[in-house]
Formats: sequence, structure tokens, C-alpha cells
Amino acid sequence: MILGLVSFVAIAVLVWGYNRARPYGKLGVLAWLQSVVLMAPWLLLFGLFAIGIYPNLAAVLLTVVVSAGVYIALGRQLRLMDIDTLSARRAAALVEPEATVSNDSVEESVTASEGQTTVTETNDPSPITPISAEDMAEIETIFGIDTFFRTGTFPYQTGAYFKGNLRGQPDKTAATLSQRLEEKLDDRYRFSLIEGPEGRPVAVVIPSENDPQPLSERQRILTVALAIATLFTSLETGGILLGFDITQNWPRLLEVLPVAVGIWTTLVVHELGHRWQARRHQVKLTWPSFLPAWQIGSFGAITKFASLLPHRTALFDVAFAGPAAGGAAALLMLILGLILSHPGSYFQIPADFFQQSVLVGTLSRVVLGSDAFQTDIIDVHPLTVIGWLGLVITALNLMPAGQLDGGRIVQSIYGRRIAGRATVVTLVILALVALGNPLALYWAFVILFLQRELERPCTDDLSEPDDARAALGLLMLFLMLAVLLPLTPSLAGRLGLG
Repeated sequence: MILGLVSFVAIAVLVWGYNRARPYGKLGVLAWLQSVVLMAPWLLLFGLFAIGIYPNLAAVLLTVVVSAGVYIALGRQLRLMDIDTLSARRAAALVEPEATVSNDSVEESVTASEGQTTVTETNDPSPITPISAEDMAEIETIFGIDTFFRTGTFPYQTGAYFKGNLRGQPDKTAATLSQRLEEKLDDRYRFSLIEGPEGRPVAVVIPSENDPQPLSERQRILTVALAIATLFTSLETGGILLGFDITQNWPRLLEVLPVAVGIWTTLVVHELGHRWQARRHQVKLTWPSFLPAWQIGSFGAITKFASLLPHRTALFDVAFAGPAAGGAAALLMLILGLILSHPGSYFQIPADFFQQSVLVGTLSRVVLGSDAFQTDIIDVHPLTVIGWLGLVITALNLMPAGQLDGGRIVQSIYGRRIAGRATVVTLVILALVALGNPLALYWAFVILFLQRELERPCTDDLSEPDDARAALGLLMLFLMLAVLLPLTPSLAGRLGLG
């Protein structure tokens, strides 16, 4: 039933996308085809599973790779076809008359890192803003006919935003105006190009005192305390898996230590992935604040940006690198564990427990074979359990919400508006799942109180990541679902898992 529902929703989304793309002609249809190509391998795979055909892992990986290649090729073709359209728009912008501000007061909602703030536009040529008149006069001189032709200035939180016409490429324009602002007023203000409420680019200037701040001494102490607590819960998880309470059996510490080491391997590799890309883009990160969890050892870590992001590609790379590295390490441990598993292995797991994850259950069936599931209890190598826990931790952080890695990936690819909606949907789904799983309730509260806000806009918040990154991001979100979604009883039966 669940498999049929997923397929129905996917097909409905494709039909809805085609109806929206058709009015845009060939460009729209090409963009729609990209979505079809990306979803086709998974629809095919689920369809084959539903009728009892189970392709091997190599065939699945080959199909995914081919799909990603076609997706990227279609994206390049789409960009080439769109060059003439973009050129025509830029030419029209150069002769476009100055936009005028309505005499009627207009309230518009502009999204920022702190949430949504309502600002009011008037026809006052010199509106009162939190920025001093002297500084505002200097700021307004950075705009020009060759970059961003300013048509209005309005108050915005602790700074100001400017309506106008973008006259060049967003990345180059943002860099140029940021440099001019620094030349005029040193390091006192920050510049961003973002999408306004009407879908048009607007410029935002905010005092640098609102920049992301490094952790305070008290926050660092709390971070160390959370790391110690996470170390303890990692040991406790190992004890739970072996059927005893480590707090009552400290002499058995060596038995649970491999599980704790495996969990921390995933966590550390995850954080190293983030910092590798942060260093590449010259972005600063805070210390990771690890989140302890009794059931799985840890929920991962909260790592915030300690400096501004130059563009959405940097946001994607930093967000993607962590779960990609940690997930790859966990997946490798899982596969090695399955290969090394044999009768008499250290852990004994009920056969129907493999139904709890589409990805883990399918891999287990492929590697162990159907004969291994003829018994009620499966003996597995410790790396199997450790890799599974690592995949769950990675998948939880890939949920498309707020400042989680998944939320950052969605924000970088689709923008702030879609990311905000995805956050709400994720929290609603977690609330529903929490009716039968306390773990989901705990995670929903963590997101709601610590991670629900979107990331602050980048300096160039208009330019999107390339198609290859978009494909990788969507693939990562799909793998998140494959790890967290359980197998249906009928599909588990066809796979021989129960």
C-alpha cells in the first residue's frame, strides 16, 4: 500500500510539473524532463520490486549513474537554450524606465535569518532607517546603471533594503557592490542580493555587528559537556544492543567500546567533510555541538556558520560534504559488516528487524542472500549495526528542515521560500510519526527550538548551484528517505525478509 501510494504521488507530481512547464514551451518541457530523468530509476526500481523482480546492486548503481549523467546533459542544453532569453532580458533592462513606488502604502514580507519581518514602503523619498543619514548617503552612491539601478530605499530590520533593476550577473554585481561598500564605509556594513517578495532582486545592507559570532566561553563549555554526554550515550547504545545497562556493568566496557567508536567515526568524518568544504570556500564554522541520544547514541551535531557565505554554491558544498562523507563511511561499514557476517557473529538481530529500512533491508538481502533469512535470528558482524546507526544519524540530519544539512541543501538549490515550506512540512510529518515513535518527537523538538530558522542570506543569494549539485542534492534527499522509510510487509515478504 505504501509503495503504491509513493508511486502515485510521484506520478502525480510529474503530471502537475508538466502542466506547469507546458506554457513555457520547449524550455519548460526540457526542465520537466530533468525531473523525469531524475525520478525514473527509482520509479523503475520500486516497480520491479512490486512485481517480484530484484535487480542486483551493480545494475541499480549503473541506472542511477546514467540518470545523473542525462540530468546534467539536459541541464547544460537548457542553459544554452536560455542564453538568448537572458540576453534579451538584460538588453531590455538597460532601457527600462525607472520603476516608481506606489503612492499607497504597501506591506511586504521579506525573509531574513531571524525569520520573517514586516516592512512598510511609502512614497517618502527619504524614509527613516536605522542607518544614519550620513552612512545612507554613502551607501546609495555604490549603486549605478552598470550594476543595480536603485529606485527606492526602505527600512529593513537594523539596516535597509533597496528596490531597483539588476543590470548584470548576480555574482559579479554582488561582489562589485560589496567591494564598493567596503571602500566607502570600511567593514561596518554587509551587502546581499536576495529575491524580494515580488520575485525581483533587491539589495540589502545590514550593519556588520549582526554578523554571525563565534562561540562564547560559556557556549564552548556547554559544547564540551555535550560531547562528554554524547560519548556516554554512545556507550549506552552499545549496552542496549548487547542487552545490558553499561551503568550497572562497567567491567563490560570493552564490549560496548566498538559501537561507541563506530558512532564517533561517523560523527567525526561528517564534521571533517563540513570543514573541508568550509576551508575551500573560506567560510568559518563554530565548534560542533553534539546531541546525545539514548536510542542511537547521537543525533549528530549542530554546527553553525561563524562568517558570511559568499553564494548558495558555498552553502550547498558545506552542507552536502558532511552527510556525504559521514554517510559514505557508515555505508562502507554496513557493507563490510554484511560481508563479514556469518553464523556465530557477535550480534544477533531478529530477521524482521531488517524491515525497518528500505536501504538496509535491500542491501542485506543482496549481500547475505535469501538463505540467511530463513531463520528468525540473523547473526551479523558488529560493523553491520554500527554502519546502520551511522546511516540513521546521517539521514536524520538530511531532513529538509531549517539549519539541518538537508534544510541547507534545499535552501541552496530551491531558495529560501521553498526551504521555509519544507521546514513546516517536515515538522508536521515528524509530529505525526511521533504518535508511534518517541524518537521522532525528540528530534522534532530539537529542530523546533534549535534548528528551525533558515540560514542567513548569502552575499549573492540569487545564483543557484549548477545542475550536477542539484542532482547530487536530490539523490542525497532520496537516500535519506530510503534509510528512514520501512519496507512494507508485502515488499518485505517478496524480498524474503519476513
